[in-house]
Amino acid sequence: MSLTLQEAKELKPGDILHANDGKRWKVNGVVKRWKRSPDRIRVPLKHGLYSYDAITESDFPLGTCHLLTKGEPE
Repeated sequence: MSLTLQEAKELKPGDILHANDGKRWKVNGVVKRWKRSPDRIRVPLKHGLYSYDAITESDFPLGTCHLLTKGEPE
């Protein structure tokens, strides 16, 4: 199951996301939301010791992000 924009808005620090390539990404901070643009988000992620990234609303072109799933991989 893919991660939807609504599910991404409800993520909390410490939640684990699984990528299609088998990597586990941990939500590393609070989900940033904008009051004037409700569909705009930024979710900070961490993988391993030195890999950091973030997902934004541009990663959800059709409303879902097919690269990440929440919880255990299927």
